[in-house]
Amino acid sequence: MPILDWMTRGDDVRAAAGVPYRLLDAVPALDGGNATAENMLIQGDNLDALKALLPYYKGAVKCIYIDPPYNTRSAFEHYDDNLEHSQWLAMIYPRLVLLRDLLAEDGSIWVSIDDNEGHYLKVIMDEVFGRKNFIVNVLWQKRIGPDNRLAIGDAHDHIHVYGKSAPRFLTTANRLTLTAEQVAEFRNPDNDPKGPWTSSSNFSAQGYRPNQMYVITTPGGAEYSPPPGRCWVTIESEYLKLRADGRLWFGRDGMGMPRKKVYLNEQQGRVSWSWWTNSEVGNTQESKREINALFGSADAFDTPKPERLMQRILHIASNPGDLVLDSFLGSGTTAAVAHKMGRRWIGIEMGNHAETHCKPRLDKVIAGEQGGVSEAVGWTGGGGYRFYRLGAPVFDADGHITADIAFATLAAHIWLSETGTPLTKAADTPLLGVHEGMAYALLYNGILGDRSVSGGNVLTATLLARLREESRWDGPMTVYGEWSKLGAARLADADVRFKQTPYDVRER
Repeated sequence: MPILDWMTRGDDVRAAAGVPYRLLDAVPALDGGNATAENMLIQGDNLDALKALLPYYKGAVKCIYIDPPYNTRSAFEHYDDNLEHSQWLAMIYPRLVLLRDLLAEDGSIWVSIDDNEGHYLKVIMDEVFGRKNFIVNVLWQKRIGPDNRLAIGDAHDHIHVYGKSAPRFLTTANRLTLTAEQVAEFRNPDNDPKGPWTSSSNFSAQGYRPNQMYVITTPGGAEYSPPPGRCWVTIESEYLKLRADGRLWFGRDGMGMPRKKVYLNEQQGRVSWSWWTNSEVGNTQESKREINALFGSADAFDTPKPERLMQRILHIASNPGDLVLDSFLGSGTTAAVAHKMGRRWIGIEMGNHAETHCKPRLDKVIAGEQGGVSEAVGWTGGGGYRFYRLGAPVFDADGHITADIAFATLAAHIWLSETGTPLTKAADTPLLGVHEGMAYALLYNGILGDRSVSGGNVLTATLLARLREESRWDGPMTVYGEWSKLGAARLADADVRFKQTPYDVRER
């Protein structure tokens, strides 16, 4: 597969692995609404924040949407969008790598971009996510009319869509609700007891199949053979079943070529195509009005996306209760719409407007604001989120644990480094869990309640027996601790692999 090359590519491809794990420090004073909510608003560099989320959310995010800087060589108030091309590539590559690791197997990522970097982004995403996992390039008609300052006005942005596994995503993607105009196409001229219907345009298919070449006699006595170069869409026995069930239409006089009925009450919705008009999902003027209503025109964000656009994406790519992530949160549209649609969400924003723009907007959502898609989705308020800032690194320059790291934090990192999966339960006991036939335990920071020097952090025969008894696990076990009083032979006998903290604890 062709790959894109640029000046610092080698370093940038490896950059995600070199990002230090950092703590996420809760800021309770900035929480919004229900303080027990799972939603997270994180202030800080999104590269560090994405790495900090891995121990807890690797493979757990159903839908990722990002709207990174477009590299348009114009300075925005809230972003420096004037990046050289190679710098832009250096910025986006490691972030895509970490986003891929956070994405669920049936999840999808949607990335907004324009023509300045859109085609380069496609090549990079082919490399990071796999070309076979490309779903579609959505074209969003962002303008109502052309920009008269240009020879040819740009009417659209791209939204590149990839699945972690395209086949898995396609089995879970939701269809769109039928529009009023589409529903109006369903009628019932023959009083069919199955209700209103419309008909497919043709009962023939291209090609020649001997078992699909038969003569159809209509209720009115007309006879039809397949048109030249075509055959009927089904074999004759299947055609007879459809006819007996009243699922074919031969015209009011019974003399027409058959058309298959499609019933309104059997529709699961319509499949989206790749051209999204501004009448369907909004445009930049609409999004500007939404932001002005929230913040006032003097303090509005420059390039927001309309809530209807996010509603379309989240409807297709997720269901209520699923986890949605936006690591370029900007004005907070993704989190706001996800909240209104009953999704869990994580939003990351590095600038001060995480507090000055995103937080006020989400607080208004919780209070029940009725802008954007609120009425369409029946939003009346509620819920909440927790506010976080990036804290200290978990590991020092040598890759060892830094002082005063909490047990739960270290446990999450050890579990991720050993199993490659996030720790999904609260780490409040030495036994972290069992993965693929191996139990993992951590003796650290007085987890056993003994606060003496090294208390409870040294593996002894008595302590091992206690771990076995409390865990009810007699298979292979990996134990992290400060020291082991059991020799190599006794450890082998007990089927225990001992690793010493801090020296054997490393970043992934």
